[in-house]
Amino acid sequence: MRTIESYFAPFPVLETERTILRPLTYDDLDDMFSYCVVPAVSEFTTWDAHQSKEDTKAFLDFVMSRYETDLIGPWGIEDKHTKRLIGSCNYLGCDSDNRRVELGYVLSDQYWNQGIMTEVVNRIIQFGFDELGLERIQARCLVKNTGSAKVMEKAGMQFEGVLRKYMKVKNELQDLKMYAILRSDYK
Repeated sequence: MRTIESYFAPFPVLETERTILRPLTYDDLDDMFSYCVVPAVSEFTTWDAHQSKEDTKAFLDFVMSRYETDLIGPWGIEDKHTKRLIGSCNYLGCDSDNRRVELGYVLSDQYWNQGIMTEVVNRIIQFGFDELGLERIQARCLVKNTGSAKVMEKAGMQFEGVLRKYMKVKNELQDLKMYAILRSDYK
């Protein structure tokens, strides 16, 4: 049985109606900084808003090392029209034995409420089930993150419950909503 990571050599480039999902590069630094510096973008993430381009470069350094050592890392979300990086999405916590991944994503606030992240998540779900043979794709969000919850619901993920005091986010244990879609739900 192939590992999930083995499908990322070479890194798969995916497409949606409005975006190209491709590996991040150092050329994305300015575009990434432009949305990572916005406090509203990082409000419901585990990371704080970037204070300088050095913060963004440090994240890109981490991503490049992931690409090299683990093969798998985030897809950059490129707007087809502007050719700019507008966000990223990835599979976290890959479990090849149980054919399961977790989704994570972030999008520039300039692109919120346009259905772009739902479009991207739908494509990542399709890739996971059709190409990787996954059985379960899950995602979590802070209870207060209604935008992310809506994305998951629109992508066909089902709410499974609240994980109470599940994860420390910005120095405080937080409740998280768990969503998932199974292969049998997808078909």
